[in-house]
Order: sequence, then structure tokens, then C-alpha cells
Amino acid sequence: QVQLVESGGGLVQPGGSLRLSCAASGFTFGSSVMSWYRQPPGKEREWVAAITSTSEFTNYADSVKDRFTISRDNLKNMLFLQMNGLKISDTAVYYCNVRRQRVDYWGQGTQVTVSS
Repeated sequence: QVQLVESGGGLVQPGGSLRLSCAASGFTFGSSVMSWYRQPPGKEREWVAAITSTSEFTNYADSVKDRFTISRDNLKNMLFLQMNGLKISDTAVYYCNVRRQRVDYWGQGTQVTVSS
């Protein structure tokens, strides 16, 4: 079965950096588009970034463009999100996502808190 396990969250000051990781298993990771989403406190889950199977294309929400970088390692079935220049508004639970046959799969999420 599809499993996605996020890690790397934590507490960071504004302007700081974090690198999130997502370990994937149970599906053909190397042929799948992968995404990151986040859910700020009291708000709906929102899309953050996506990457194609061979890393040829990436796409970002306007709110994180030029600050976040999505990447992947298909040999290790790992997805990453490098987050620089963090803002208080980036505080959220971050989720790894894959859509397989019209079904969305999610990890348990990792908490990112940006606070001074």
C-alpha cells in the first residue's frame, strides 16, 4: 500500500531555513508526480509545490516562489522541500502527496512553526 512519511519540521525563527523530507513506498515513485501541500492553523489545506517524475518540471504557489525548492531522489524514493526565508505565514502542517488513479494519498504531516 502507498505510504508517505514526512519529517524535518520544527520551530524556526523568521528568515530561517528548514528542509522537509518525505519517504515514499508502495508505488512506482519514479514515475509519479509528487507534491507538497500545507495546512495553516484554522485554514484549508493548500497546494505548495509539485515536481514531475524526472524532475524536468517544477511548479510553485506564488506565496512560496523563489523561497522554496522542491526536489526528489528517485533512487531513494525520497521527496524534499527546501524552505528558505521562512515567514510567520509559512506556519502549517506540511504534507507530502501523490495522486494515483484519481485517489489522493497523504502522509501524517510534519509541523513547521515560524516564530520569534
